[in-house]
Amino acid sequence: MRLHGSKRQVGDDRAGTPGESALAVELRGVRRQYGRGSTALHALAGIDLALGRGTFTAVMGPSGSGKSTFLQCAAGLDRPTAGSVRLGGVEITGLRENRLTELRRSRLGFVFQAFNLLPSLTVEENVLLPMRLAGQRRDRRRAADVLARVGLADKARRRPGELSGGQQQRVAIARALVTSPDVIFADEPTGALDTTTAAEVLGLLRQAVDLLGATVVMVTHDPAAAAWADRVLFLADGLFAGGLDRGSAEQIAARMAALGSPAGAMAGAAA
Repeated sequence: MRLHGSKRQVGDDRAGTPGESALAVELRGVRRQYGRGSTALHALAGIDLALGRGTFTAVMGPSGSGKSTFLQCAAGLDRPTAGSVRLGGVEITGLRENRLTELRRSRLGFVFQAFNLLPSLTVEENVLLPMRLAGQRRDRRRAADVLARVGLADKARRRPGELSGGQQQRVAIARALVTSPDVIFADEPTGALDTTTAAEVLGLLRQAVDLLGATVVMVTHDPAAAAWADRVLFLADGLFAGGLDRGSAEQIAARMAALGSPAGAMAGAAA
């Protein structure tokens, strides 16, 4: 199963807007604190990050390292306590909620572990939901195109309950692709899937980057999943503690193990 289509080049669509950043995601000095005083939790302690368009980045870290908070802040689902977030060249930190919601619907795609499909809607209706919520014309040809890309051209009239878990996640990927978003954020997208099905889903995300010019930011706990990315970034105690380019699952697992010790985390930060 492969995606088909030409890779979107800089200069096409939104990427060609004059003055727009070549970066898909920028975080500068991002902090997220919950509570105050001595009981305050510093989930993010000062994140700096710049990701180019057309890249696949995985973010990993031990439990409590700040992975989920990072994704929520980067995707505009949560507001940082301090710092700046830019998506597709747009500063989102100070946007009003209605404008932020509009941006998420039109310029971002999301893939979650639990699929988040509406059981009462058909596959086609689920794919077109971002367009519907954004007040755009529901383009059935576009839905058919993205469903074909993920190998579900014959499932448009089905409902999610009639599909396997892997097929439901492919519907979620089609939904994420339908608006040609600046960034696709994936939160443990293979956490509920078996190894073979997980590889199929990760292959679709990889091809979305390589063939369509999509930008993918994925949070995962699985070294085998992270190995599909161009670069793996490691979080520890709310800070990035190094990265690994095109690492194997074994190399990624070893780096994760090193984060479990103070010396390993310090070594990672210096990498």
